[in-house]
Amino acid sequence: MTERAIIAIPMGDPAGIGPEITMKSLAKQEIYDVCKPLVIGDTAVIKKAIEIVDANLAVNEVSAPSEGKYELGTVDVINLNNIDMKKLEYGQVSAQGGQGAFEYIKKSVELAMENQVQALATTPINKESLKAAKVPYIGHTEMLEDLAGSDDPLTMFEVNGMRIFFLTRHLSLKDAIAQMTKERVQDYLVRCDRALQRLGVEDRRFAVAGLNPHSGEGGLFGWEEVEEIKPGIELAVKDGINAVGPVPADSVFFQALNGKYDAVLSLYHDQGHIAAKMTDFHRTVSITNGLPFLRTSVDHGTAFDIAGKNIAESISMEECIKVAAQYAPNFTRTTL
Repeated sequence: MTERAIIAIPMGDPAGIGPEITMKSLAKQEIYDVCKPLVIGDTAVIKKAIEIVDANLAVNEVSAPSEGKYELGTVDVINLNNIDMKKLEYGQVSAQGGQGAFEYIKKSVELAMENQVQALATTPINKESLKAAKVPYIGHTEMLEDLAGSDDPLTMFEVNGMRIFFLTRHLSLKDAIAQMTKERVQDYLVRCDRALQRLGVEDRRFAVAGLNPHSGEGGLFGWEEVEEIKPGIELAVKDGINAVGPVPADSVFFQALNGKYDAVLSLYHDQGHIAAKMTDFHRTVSITNGLPFLRTSVDHGTAFDIAGKNIAESISMEECIKVAAQYAPNFTRTTL
């Protein structure tokens, strides 16, 4: 039997739903069946979250991952003791929350870089709180990239066994199309293949989604497929990548979900996001490739509007932890 991996869970912004969904997740045996979860956070906030979700959990403070009990009913916590509970207001932006969230991530990265934990499963942080704390990052990815000394991380979604990569992300559709060059398609397919290899995926059959209706129908509905996308795929194939396409976007994700492909390279942000979230909104997990360690994340925010009310669903967090546990044993700790 494979040894359960230790998964570090930085608890996120204390004023958001991160602590709640983490406690709900750690109240379930199925999490402990697959990994050893270790919360990096503030004990007082964790105890309050346990009270809010009415869970039968006790906190076990540890100074190192090796000291954890990792058994149902006990939440192992590395306590950074950095939140003044008198000042904590659920659902509110604060410098305290932003600074705390940053420190939990920083500690988690340190543990991962020292191989004391085998993966990170991150909870939501708030950009406004980070700004209030003068933390010089706009989000998780930029923070992790800098702290780990990595460059240009690659995001992958996993949902119900379907994997989706993104050729472009936070760009207008017009600007995204301008980035769809044969060289970029080739480069991303090579990088995506390497990412799956690092995750221990042996079969790596890629499909590239089309941009235009019917993948352009030979130029009838647009020339991007003919002039850039297909030539880029052909260049990647010459590099030894098992890739086909462009496959019409209205069918490629269905085919991948049913096992025809091991991953899809979507061309722009919403193309892949819509496919993932329509498949299963709550079980869509984000994996950041290109770091020296494995990192998974929920694909939702701090939900300040419902924080502290025991309303938040924990399905996404549970899946985030499970996916980290799934890949951790075979993960290769190198950069892309």
